[in-house]
Amino acid sequence: MPSEDLIVGLDIGTSKVCAAIAELDESGTPEVLGIGRAPSTGLRRGVVINIESTLRSVEVAIEQAEQEAGREVESVVTGIAGAHIDGINSRGVVAVSGKGREITQDDVDRVLDAARAVVIPMDREILHVIPQEFIVDDQGGIRNPLDMIGVRLESEVHIITGSVTSAQNLIKCINRAGFRVDQIVLQSLAAGHAVLSADEKELGVLMIDLGGGTTDMLVYKDGAPYFTSVVGVGGTQVTNDISIVLKTPTESAERIKREAGCCYVELVEDDEPVVIPGVGGRPPVTIRRKELAEIIQPRMEEIFVMVRDKLARKGHLNNLGGGIVLTGGGAQLPGVVDLVQAVFGLAARVGRPAHQRGLPDREGTTDVATAVGLVQYATQQVPQRSSSAPRGKTGRTGVLEAVGKWIRNFFE
Repeated sequence: MPSEDLIVGLDIGTSKVCAAIAELDESGTPEVLGIGRAPSTGLRRGVVINIESTLRSVEVAIEQAEQEAGREVESVVTGIAGAHIDGINSRGVVAVSGKGREITQDDVDRVLDAARAVVIPMDREILHVIPQEFIVDDQGGIRNPLDMIGVRLESEVHIITGSVTSAQNLIKCINRAGFRVDQIVLQSLAAGHAVLSADEKELGVLMIDLGGGTTDMLVYKDGAPYFTSVVGVGGTQVTNDISIVLKTPTESAERIKREAGCCYVELVEDDEPVVIPGVGGRPPVTIRRKELAEIIQPRMEEIFVMVRDKLARKGHLNNLGGGIVLTGGGAQLPGVVDLVQAVFGLAARVGRPAHQRGLPDREGTTDVATAVGLVQYATQQVPQRSSSAPRGKTGRTGVLEAVGKWIRNFFE
């Protein structure tokens, strides 16, 4: 039977759909009960292009998770990604109106409302408004200004926006599969909840989510997001390169990449053989694994250079004391850490969901990070989860309630 204590994270990606079912215990801590995966063929670069294919993938993934969990699902928290995602930083300023110039929740709400009053195109909507810091009478670096005394209150926030139609198509797929959407969350923000430590966020860290169709990036500094962007290239392009060069079907190329691929040539021995299946009755051929790595490395290096160049243009490369954390399916490629370190000249690691109850070691891989992160993110929003709330909308009240909850959970 369905339960109000269930939270379901649904990661709908270009190459796969992953669902994680978790149950909240008496203390409000989530425990993962089931994981489900299904191939995804209805998206291109993170955006739905075939609703029927996508809803079938959603059905299969959730059904797998339901069977493992022994529970029935009614609603989900889903992630959103794609080249349409954009992040901007904004500032709001208000006069403190509380009695005795004491800052109240109403003052915080008003300054956040002022900060989110930015002009965006009609075809876009605000997905998240995340506080970076508050400033009271020119005193910056304040995490929670409640009950402080001041005349002027300012807020620095990071606003994440996305395409209205992309969000609507995502919701339509899930609804037609028979499930309700409780909340839409940026996938890289959710993945960051699962794989980044508090120390990394304080020092400054770049998280790179290597998906099938896109590569998402998120920069944290002083504990809060400061830069969000997307590169429209991912693991699917690597598979296509292998398919074209080795003249083998895409399915075989994907299997070869997973079983024998490496994206850093220096780590590969010269004499390791890789069998390439024959096509059309032709006999299979054998190549060296180093040759395969020489196909994979240039494309992966191109992706990381594009990420590096975007960060350099925005001036964030010098603020990454916490290094780089890699997640997503592409982070499972051998040699990925070595390649990133060579491109950026910074320490790097592969990020996996850590300290998540109910997640066996076999599931503790990068490809479930977003689904688990969606569960963790939604857990913080439990008081605001409501079946009667408009789906996919970001009205003033809903945004400010969510932001208030974010402040209490993140900064205190």
